[in-house]
Amino acid sequence: MLFLSRRWLIQAGALLPLAAVLPAGAASGRLKSWKLATPRRTGIHDVAPAPDGGVWFSAQASGHLGWFDPRSGRTEQVALGSGSSPHGVIQGPDKAAWLTDGGQNAIVRVGWPDRQVQVFPLPAGTPYANLNTCAFDGDGDLWFTGQSGWLGKVAVRTGEVTAMPSPRGRGPYGICATPAGDIWWCSLAGSFIARIDRRTGESQIVEPPTRDQGARRVWSDSRGRIWVSEWNSGQLSMHDPRTGAWRAWKPPGAHTRVYAVYVDDRDQVWISEWSGNAVYSFDPDAERFERYALPREGAGIRQILGRPGEVWLPESGTEHITVIRT
Repeated sequence: MLFLSRRWLIQAGALLPLAAVLPAGAASGRLKSWKLATPRRTGIHDVAPAPDGGVWFSAQASGHLGWFDPRSGRTEQVALGSGSSPHGVIQGPDKAAWLTDGGQNAIVRVGWPDRQVQVFPLPAGTPYANLNTCAFDGDGDLWFTGQSGWLGKVAVRTGEVTAMPSPRGRGPYGICATPAGDIWWCSLAGSFIARIDRRTGESQIVEPPTRDQGARRVWSDSRGRIWVSEWNSGQLSMHDPRTGAWRAWKPPGAHTRVYAVYVDDRDQVWISEWSGNAVYSFDPDAERFERYALPREGAGIRQILGRPGEVWLPESGTEHITVIRT
């Protein structure tokens, strides 16, 4: 059940809290951008802070792991293999970059700083999975999603890769780990979120209260609550596994499209909103959005990640990389 808020929005017969929004120019962070200095279009998709102060990015169009140095503006690219087309990238417990590579139907590890590339193909006979995103569980194993209808795991200690059809078929997209080491994922086509049983690999589906909301990405806060970017409904929602409760908030705009979600070290929630070409921070305690207008049209922020004091944004539509320093 949704709790009362300061303002309300009627949508599809339901009352949704519409959070307060700071006036234009009142956002508290500082935004800075760089044009990627590469010989060809990278198709930048996801980003992840690297352990040396740089920022990795998945170069989906060129088949590379990119590395960007915000101090000098220098960009480096590491080739991942024939036919590579990486989607997601994260930093592993081993300080290496781990990528979901749809082009190779494989998980790829790039050691850092040695730049050594290891490819972990999906098991022989696994169809094209359209690999999307990945996350490490509390045991140090990597779980991943494939939008064609697949979930899987890399047992890091042995290198064994397993893949299994996802419940309800196509749609797995975002995935995250909680502070307790549990893994949650969401289905864009199926409009639900799910928790993985790490022992069996089976998923327990949790149905959101909004039908056909298009859960695109998920992220956990420090309390283990799961925040969801809802592409179809244009909402930011939150599920508390301890109580089973859901809440949802609508950012400003008539036809919002919420793509990415990320929770920073202060438990502030960040989303990208495509219709307004903006990024918002959301304070769950004050139920208040802060808007960051992006300086270039069609920025296309598909993912958000950060480290303390920094929120990093890949602009897939403009070949820029942007940071908001908080």
